[in-house]
Amino acid sequence: MDLSNENVIHIKKEGIEYIQFRKLLEYSDTVIHAFTIGINNDYKIPLYNSKQNVLIPEQIEKNKNSYRKICNALGIEYNNIVKTNQVHKDLVKEVTGKINKNEPDFSEQVYDKTDGLLTNKKNIAICATNADCIVLMMYDRNKKVIANVHSGWKGTVQKIAIKTIDKMQEIYNCNPKDIICCISPSIRKCHFEVDEDVKNMFEDTFKNIDDAIQKKQEKWNIDTVKINIDMLKEKGLREENIIDSRICTVCNSDVIHSYRGSKHKNGLEMGIIELKDNQIERK
Repeated sequence: MDLSNENVIHIKKEGIEYIQFRKLLEYSDTVIHAFTIGINNDYKIPLYNSKQNVLIPEQIEKNKNSYRKICNALGIEYNNIVKTNQVHKDLVKEVTGKINKNEPDFSEQVYDKTDGLLTNKKNIAICATNADCIVLMMYDRNKKVIANVHSGWKGTVQKIAIKTIDKMQEIYNCNPKDIICCISPSIRKCHFEVDEDVKNMFEDTFKNIDDAIQKKQEKWNIDTVKINIDMLKEKGLREENIIDSRICTVCNSDVIHSYRGSKHKNGLEMGIIELKDNQIERK
């Protein structure tokens, strides 16, 4: 299956599959990025305080090997990885350097309980994982700043997208008009069905979202992608710089990890983005 469309290119390379956004590829001299595709690789890394993710050592090594493969395909150093322990909240942190110089920084301590990372440092590959939730990969082409954000429905209600832009402005003086935001494959309105309590949370938080909510019998379907796009536009991003993959994880759960599509037996996909150091010769 080829998931390419006008916004993304589906690439199969060296035992790995991923999509890249055509818009970000225009800046391939300064930024490297990808969002993984394929249920044969899993990017779920168990952290010391995540009991639900305790895996056997062989599985841990297998999952880390998935990171190695995508890094090799992109020409990113495996040791450059910084990955947080995501908890469906709105905390966004700046990455100023790696904790462990010799191994990937899976950030059990410093970035614990963090759902968004941003940096202006080169050779730091910030990662966010999902299995239906939205991953927002951002790039300020003027200030050379990147962000990678996990925004599930809870993060969307908490407006983590806006808080990330606020952080980029506060720390790096970014102008929203210069920021490109790419929206990963994620669950779409066609499959994001919720009960009334969740629907009420969205209506209490956002104004004028009637076109993003559709009632179906005793349930409601919500378009969290549209809600995020509207937030980004209200924050000042140009419409042409908000790039949606237009791929539903549930509709494509045979080739993309999906929490709902696999009846909660999923692994994780991963978005990765790094500022390129042109002085380093890459593979």
